[in-house]
Amino acid sequence: MDKPITLQDDLDSMSVPGDLYEVVDADEKKIRCVACGHRCLIKDGRRGICKVRYNDGGVLRVPHGYVGALQVDPIEKKPFFHVTPGENVLSFGMLGCDFRCGYCQNWQISQTLRDEAAGRDYMPASAEDLIALGRRYGSRAVASTYNEPLITSEWAVEVFKLARGAGMRTFYVSNGNGTPEVIDYLRPWLDGYKIDLKTMQDRHYRKDLGGVLQHVLDTIKRVHEAGIWLEVLTLIVPGFNDSSAELWDAARYIRSVSPDIPWHITAFHPDYKMMDVPRTTADTLVRAAEIGAEA
Repeated sequence: MDKPITLQDDLDSMSVPGDLYEVVDADEKKIRCVACGHRCLIKDGRRGICKVRYNDGGVLRVPHGYVGALQVDPIEKKPFFHVTPGENVLSFGMLGCDFRCGYCQNWQISQTLRDEAAGRDYMPASAEDLIALGRRYGSRAVASTYNEPLITSEWAVEVFKLARGAGMRTFYVSNGNGTPEVIDYLRPWLDGYKIDLKTMQDRHYRKDLGGVLQHVLDTIKRVHEAGIWLEVLTLIVPGFNDSSAELWDAARYIRSVSPDIPWHITAFHPDYKMMDVPRTTADTLVRAAEIGAEA
């Protein structure tokens, strides 16, 4: 009996050779992906942590030609409060993520290839299709969002090149687990970058999220120094990152990079694997905002 075709098989069939990798061992066909801070060393026939970038005979194959989510949003929802306020943005995402946050609000998109309960499908689309759709709805911008855009950066740049030609701004909504290579790759085509600073505790990044705090802190600094408009967001989760000491640490770090970087403070609601955690209170949000303003 033939093996059934899986979602992974479908996505692989639409992949294309990527740009963001280096050859480690040509004879053994080992490569290193540099799209995100994990810098996965990938053997022939194996995948990176994100599950969507893989080694095919010594060539990195990457996602292309589809969306896992597509919507026209107010730009403030991204959130970008300081770029074309009041306008809408064509938001597109693919599938997969390099993190595994237990409270992810887009987990059915980001964890599709990692969690059988997700079950998100995809829709084929070309870069031309997306820009035409954005123009039809009067969007002044396009944003790579919903899943982690760093792991699909080649596709984003293809879309962004057409968007720039159509007079549209371009944005990333990201966990900030970047590398110098990927920021250099995006810099010519990216107008704005939103980074989630999820916690100031490295142990939480490593144990609960699947990342490294320093990679995110470095990316915040690197994006700002690259001249890309930057806004930072912290989702405050009770019992996880809501202490005044930790909020002060976050505010001071952002201030050390630049006092002009907007810091968004948002409220947690129970989701995915954290359904038993209470919602963030209004008092907590006000306290965080006061800390940010004082810093």
